[in-house]
Amino acid sequence: MERKVSLIPFQVIELVEKVIEVPKGVEMIQAPRIWDQTKGKGVTVAILDTGCDWTHPDLKEQIVGGRNFTEDDNGNPDVYKDYNGHGTHVAGTIAAIQNNDGVVGVAPEAKLLIIKVLGKNGSGQYEWIINGLNYAIEQKADIISMSLGGPVDVPELHEAIQKAVNNNILVVCAAGNEGDGNDTTDEFAYPGAYNEVIGVGAIDLERNSSRFTNSNNEVDLVAPGEKILSTYLNGKYASLSGTSMATPHVSGAMALIKVLANTAFERNLSEAELYAQLIKRTVPLGNSPKLEGNGLIYLTVTEHLLEIFNKVLIPEKVEL
Repeated sequence: MERKVSLIPFQVIELVEKVIEVPKGVEMIQAPRIWDQTKGKGVTVAILDTGCDWTHPDLKEQIVGGRNFTEDDNGNPDVYKDYNGHGTHVAGTIAAIQNNDGVVGVAPEAKLLIIKVLGKNGSGQYEWIINGLNYAIEQKADIISMSLGGPVDVPELHEAIQKAVNNNILVVCAAGNEGDGNDTTDEFAYPGAYNEVIGVGAIDLERNSSRFTNSNNEVDLVAPGEKILSTYLNGKYASLSGTSMATPHVSGAMALIKVLANTAFERNLSEAELYAQLIKRTVPLGNSPKLEGNGLIYLTVTEHLLEIFNKVLIPEKVEL
């Protein structure tokens, strides 16, 4: 296949040497409030991207393996080094370790399978991505995170995603950054526009819809995607913007939800059942469903609604 797919466009806002903080996006989706129940231990997230800086202090203990399907490093399958920065940033948002230094990811005890399907210039062949999907399936990943896309609906790519979903793997994809801020026009990027994937749009840190986020009926939910602080090349950190940055928030959240839901139901839930558990943990923001789908991922929403329910139906005693 000669047609190519590329990174969902993103913007580097700031590069920093050293930080010690929980990123605002991780806090916004309420991940820290779940960590007393689970931090994602036992869940493996496969990241199909530009590779990863496997020496980064926030990531090196999280990586369980990887594979290179690109032409970088002469096509050596065992060298999945990131020369771009995008894949490393995505990895940090999902599972940067909690070590009182640097940043911490949404699911800091989840493991990462690094699958390099995009080269140093941020683009790759569809064949590489399809091979990467098949590798993630073979390795029995629990979740696949894909912050990449293209304008062409390629049947072979769709089939590979359907195969992953049929193997009970959750596939989380960026909706795309071709949006014009108008919900009456549709913008599609694939694989994010496939019905089988969890399509993620972006909002800013004030919960406003990002002007660049694609709008269409396949957007499932939104997550923080502007000025997102995470890991970057050479042990550094960077703030980036794009639906690429929103996507790993949901991938990490799914790692937490998978543990919570399987524990609660005392069995392994199917992909469709886990998707339902995700949608239960969203809150509408008042935007068009084409922009925000079911709303913002908000991990404590069931707990929050229960509190409201109890306050309404069980008011505090009034002393006469």
